Amino acid sequence: MPLDRRSVLRRLAGAAALGAAVSGCGDDSHPSAIRTPAAAPGGNTPAPSGSSGPSAGAEPPPLPADLPFHVASGPPDRPGVALTFHGQGSAESADSLLGLLEAAGARGTVLAVGSWLDEQPRMAGRVLAGGHELGNHTMNHGDISTMSAERTYAEITDCADRLRRLTGSIGRWFRPSRAEDCTPVVSAQARRAGYAHCLGYDLDSLDFTDPGPTAVTRTVLDNVRPGSVVSLHFGHPGTVAAMPAILDGLRTRGLRAVTMSELVT
Repeated sequence: MPLDRRSVLRRLAGAAALGAAVSGCGDDSHPSAIRTPAAAPGGNTPAPSGSSGPSAGAEPPPLPADLPFHVASGPPDRPGVALTFHGQGSAESADSLLGLLEAAGARGTVLAVGSWLDEQPRMAGRVLAGGHELGNHTMNHGDISTMSAERTYAEITDCADRLRRLTGSIGRWFRPSRAEDCTPVVSAQARRAGYAHCLGYDLDSLDFTDPGPTAVTRTVLDNVRPGSVVSLHFGHPGTVAAMPAILDGLRTRGLRAVTMSELVT
C-alpha cells in the first residue's frame, strides 16, 4: 500500500529533526489522489537571442486537448514514469541528480522555486540543456492555500517572470507549494497567470524527511506503477545516493523515466 504522507508527518511532527529535514522545499504535504491525466499550452523553449537562458532544448510534444487541469498521474497502459523534482537547494545536488538521470538515458521534470532561480540562475539552462523539463513551484514556497488571491497570483507570476527571463517561457507545469493540490482560489490564479495545468503526484518518495537512500529507494520501487508521477527533491543527499538504484529498479520493471509532457502524450 502507498505510504500516507500525512501519517508520516504526524509521527514526525514532534521531532526536532523534522525542522532541519524540511528546510528548503520539503513540506509539500499529502499525496495527491490518482487522476486521469491531461494538456497545457507551450513548454520550455530556448531563450530569445541575447538572453542568459539555454541555447538548446527540443520543443516538448503537444499535449492532448482533453488533458484536465489537475494532473497527478499518467496513462497506466504505457511504461512511463515521471520523476518530478522540487527545485530548491544546492546547485551541486541538482547537478548530481541531473547527471545521474542523463547517464541512464532518463529525463525528469523540475518544478523550480523562484527564489532558487534568483540564487542559482544558471540552473534553468542546465535543466533544459539536459533534455529535462522546467516548471513553476511558486516564488517563495509558502503555504499557498492560505494566501489571498492577489498574493497567490504574485507568488505564481513572480516565479513565472524568472522562468520567462531565463528560458523564454513560463513552462507548462505549475505545482502548488505546501498544498495537497490547487484549491479553487489557486486554480483560478494559476490560470490567470497562464498555466493550463496544476501538477500533483501519486507517489511521494518522502525523501524530504531524510530517511536514508535505502528507504527512499524502497518507497519508490515498492509503490511505482506505469503512469506514476513521483515527488522527489533537490537538496537532499539521500535522494542523490538513491537515484542509481531507483533508475535500475525502474528499468528492471520495464519502466522508463520521462518528462511529464512525455508521460501524458
